[in-house]
Amino acid sequence: MDMRKETGIFCICLLTLLFLATATIGHEAVSPHANAQCTFTNGKTVTVAYSSPRMRGRKIFGELVPYGEVWRTGANEAATFVPNTAVSIGGKTVPAGSYTLFTNPNPDKWTLIISKATDNPYPGPSKDVVRVDMEVSKPSAPVEAFTISFDKIGNGCVMHLDWETTRASVQLAPGM
Repeated sequence: MDMRKETGIFCICLLTLLFLATATIGHEAVSPHANAQCTFTNGKTVTVAYSSPRMRGRKIFGELVPYGEVWRTGANEAATFVPNTAVSIGGKTVPAGSYTLFTNPNPDKWTLIISKATDNPYPGPSKDVVRVDMEVSKPSAPVEAFTISFDKIGNGCVMHLDWETTRASVQLAPGM
């Protein structure tokens, strides 16, 4: 191969790499990874890792996320729910461990599902550790990015799932 051909191929490769590198600068991932953590008064924690999809002008609940069907709660893979101590949720105990978090949204009531299976899609009720009701309310303004957060309350936390015009909440406390 002559020198001009080698130089030409090198330049094309270099330009392609530069284009790919600059194409991603300043662009947010479609559903970026996010984490939320509750720290109990005893120092133990619950950590949730999830992907945070965006509304992008779409109707979310009742359309993109159908009512009455189990949702993987976020985008991409199902969210992980990792308590490093036993946790009480809605009067039910979840032992320390690593789980997946699913929900079943409805207009007036959501169900939180903690599954011992660590795969996606939802493996079915036989893998459920707990199912508990969540309280549904409206945030003060529409929420563009799906967000899981915790508010400290007493010796526990309240976990909030916010997106579009919906907030689903459930209280967590250190288990016995």
